[in-house]
Amino acid sequence: MNTSKIKVDQVTVEYTKSNGSKWLSFGNHRKRKDGECRVVLHDINLRIEAGEFVSILGHSGCGKSTLLKIIAGFFKPAAGEVRIDGRKVDGPRPDHVFVFQEGALFPWLTIGENVAMALRSVADSKERLQQSREYLALVALEGVENDYPHMLSGGMRQRAEIARAMAARPDILFMDEPFSGLDHLTRLHLREEMLYLHIMLPRTTILFVTHDIDEALQLSNRLIILSEPPARVKCCRTIDVPHPRNPASDDLGELRAQIYHHLGVHTAL
Repeated sequence: MNTSKIKVDQVTVEYTKSNGSKWLSFGNHRKRKDGECRVVLHDINLRIEAGEFVSILGHSGCGKSTLLKIIAGFFKPAAGEVRIDGRKVDGPRPDHVFVFQEGALFPWLTIGENVAMALRSVADSKERLQQSREYLALVALEGVENDYPHMLSGGMRQRAEIARAMAARPDILFMDEPFSGLDHLTRLHLREEMLYLHIMLPRTTILFVTHDIDEALQLSNRLIILSEPPARVKCCRTIDVPHPRNPASDDLGELRAQIYHHLGVHTAL
């Protein structure tokens, strides 16, 4: 019996546009009678196992973030279905955490209070804040629990988001280009923290959208590469190299060159 954690079966996603407006939403293509339609994802089939760290790669605009949001239950596909633990996905679930590209800390709460939001099952408020400080310490954010999000740099806010995700101990963690817009050194530090997060939460399944091939190679158990839209799964690659990894090493160099080739770049710099 197939016991895959996540099953994506023949999923097709469309954006619709009516009356000259911008692209609005998804919908059932069999019911659409008017308006312009653009197919973003076409006949996507995936199997993802519990505890996997899977990165989704592809050209900008190919539908990586859309696929992530479909699996998370934020939108319904025009055709096909997603099942998690055998149940059809019909909306977001409280045991799934989504880390957005633009960040989602509550600006009216302190950093400590933001992390404590993931600890609602802890009845005592003082204990919640104490645990939130401990999670912040894990991402090197000691002493900022009383600061507000606007008082932190972009990298520190992303660290706080990771701390909140760790505190929630999610069944599935969805991450949509969470390190985009950060400087190179901050990205490297956050990659290390993502590896630590996965060690701490070995049963958590992580789906990670990125444009950065080296980032995907360093973090993932498996890579999924989407074609240009209407996007299909172009290829999947399993990475059996133990951590820590150097993407330019002999162990990963050939795979790295193959991924660049799949994405239309024939010289991997």
